[in-house]
Amino acid sequence: MRVSIATAPGGLLPNEDWVAATPTLAMVLDGLSTVGLDTGCRHGVPWYVAQLGSHLVASLATPDCPLTDGLAKALDQVAALHPECDLSNPGTPSATVSVLRAGVDQFEYLVLADSPIVVERGGGYEVFTDLRVDTVVPELRAETERFTTGSPEHAESLRRMVTAQRLTRNTPGGYWVAASNGEAAHHALTGVMPLAGVEAVAVMSDGVSRLVTEYRAASWSEVFTTLRESGVEGLISSVRTIEATDPDGVRWPRYKASDDAAVAFCQAPWGLRNLTHKPQS
Repeated sequence: MRVSIATAPGGLLPNEDWVAATPTLAMVLDGLSTVGLDTGCRHGVPWYVAQLGSHLVASLATPDCPLTDGLAKALDQVAALHPECDLSNPGTPSATVSVLRAGVDQFEYLVLADSPIVVERGGGYEVFTDLRVDTVVPELRAETERFTTGSPEHAESLRRMVTAQRLTRNTPGGYWVAASNGEAAHHALTGVMPLAGVEAVAVMSDGVSRLVTEYRAASWSEVFTTLRESGVEGLISSVRTIEATDPDGVRWPRYKASDDAAVAFCQAPWGLRNLTHKPQS
């Protein structure tokens, strides 16, 4: 398949998103912000997502490796890279993971947390995402959204919310992300879909998808038109243009004025007839 990728930081801090593609894979990782809280790790989120993404690409290079098994293997491999860090800390570096893999006649997908995969087929759009994080500490989320973005009150409320979220992270009844234990991979949402009729697929972090889901400033049809006409960089630029009209988060309450953004845009021809592929069970 043909894949275009781009990523950009939301501000002056290092980019915590990561994106990669091969002829059969597209993936996006969105590192979870630590908002100044202790993580027990000296490496940081940008290091973590780069390591996890690279190991995940290598794990899934074998077409018959199930996506969940590949992610579990990559998580355990990255944990083994920094045993001197406190990987039991609830704030240990973590990330969302979204993977699309093309086979002979179908796609496989994996979504762990809220970086969506959007499929264009027959003039319609299907979104695969994992919004379990939205079900935890809703009262603290609502409190944070009452303050203008970047204000001291907003920063303090955000710290309280993230601290509370961490207590439910990767626990039964909470929500699941990629962190330091391969078990999380088996809580991802997975599935398969036929290649037939698929016109394009976009894998993105929520720093991009919010153009539709939070800002309501575009439809999925308009997003895919932008991707075709202006490319992946153009789509990220359109998000920034909208955010610049509301820098304090008054119209669209949010945690950052601009979030890191990453997108992989996959288009036909899929060109995979020479591959031997075993679907994920």
